[in-house]
Amino acid sequence: MPLALFRRSLKPIPEYLDVVFGSESFRVRVRPRAGVKRFTLRVSMATGEVILTMPERGEVKAAQRFIDAHGGWISQRMQRLPGLVIFEANAMIPLRGVPHRIVHWSGVRGRVTAHINADGEPIIAVTGEPPHLSRRIRDFLQAEARRDLSEAVARHTATLGVPARSITLRDTKSRWGSCSSQGRLNFSWRLILAPPMVLDYLAAHEVAHLREMNHSDRFWRLTHQLCPATPQAEAWLKRHGSSLHRYG
Repeated sequence: MPLALFRRSLKPIPEYLDVVFGSESFRVRVRPRAGVKRFTLRVSMATGEVILTMPERGEVKAAQRFIDAHGGWISQRMQRLPGLVIFEANAMIPLRGVPHRIVHWSGVRGRVTAHINADGEPIIAVTGEPPHLSRRIRDFLQAEARRDLSEAVARHTATLGVPARSITLRDTKSRWGSCSSQGRLNFSWRLILAPPMVLDYLAAHEVAHLREMNHSDRFWRLTHQLCPATPQAEAWLKRHGSSLHRYG
């Protein structure tokens, strides 16, 4: 059979496949990749998504057999995922690494604040109507993240003598920060949930890219000079980073 005809005969690869294990059903995202020679599965700790990576021209039937054979593995991994925490009254969320309880005062108007209450408990107090609570908490966290990151970036750029062109906050899943060739810095607002040394490290990391747009030895020496706690911050992110995506 001619190669072109063989390729046309392959069944199109769907975006998702489903697998059933016992009474559970899981949806698996399918990602065909050039150069990949075998099937691999992983469960994202950040999103809870099950992902199958497979050869670009692999067979759908083979992919289905593979995930069917690993239904038990998927079930075990899914059970290990940390539960999601919704921004709602009495929920516990970290702020700069410290657990805070969300307190809702519906009958009071005012801005969202974080403070220690009369019982010595760290709280985030939010006012207004209940349907707006989640959005107001998220807006508050993003504003706090922008303030802390702006201060950290200003400090590190002053040390280097190299300015950043802009700072943008996003909710990325694959990276905590980035630096463009134009000097634009991007960060995940979720860094405000982590201990301050982690946010400071990410700011130093991206500022170092303003001088070294690479991950050479020179880049890492510069990052360590800006943030001596780099090893501790990287270790924290490796161990706890995915948990920051639980919130909201």
